[in-house]
Amino acid sequence: MTEPPFQYHYRIRLHDTDAAGRLFFAHLFRHAQDALEAFMEHIGYPIDAMLRDGEILLPLIHAEADYRRPMRHGDRIRVEVRVEDLRRRSFAIGYRFLSEAGEEMATARTIHVLVTDEVHVGEALPEALRAGLEGC
Repeated sequence: MTEPPFQYHYRIRLHDTDAAGRLFFAHLFRHAQDALEAFMEHIGYPIDAMLRDGEILLPLIHAEADYRRPMRHGDRIRVEVRVEDLRRRSFAIGYRFLSEAGEEMATARTIHVLVTDEVHVGEALPEALRAGLEGC
């Protein structure tokens, strides 16, 4: 039996909207991030503590969204959060944004990768890999 998804609730505020009175597209990712933070705290890995400790960092490496219906100021939204893919060093989170009536308003997906002190971010690609990529 599959676990029910974690749920996060919020309301569309005026500052969330664009000139047409709809949710500004980039704010969907802000709400996804808020839902992720609540989810991570729920499973015992609060992001604020991870950032303070610095031992585990989970930067976002990919984000995508599909907008199905407009979300307007005052709408109450429920976000269902699920782990969609779990790999050795990364994971993907899926988000479903639902209206009070249960209509799917949007979906989003984020992919996060583990970064620790053992990973040296910013090192140059190996020359052989660089040469292979340049040939494409």
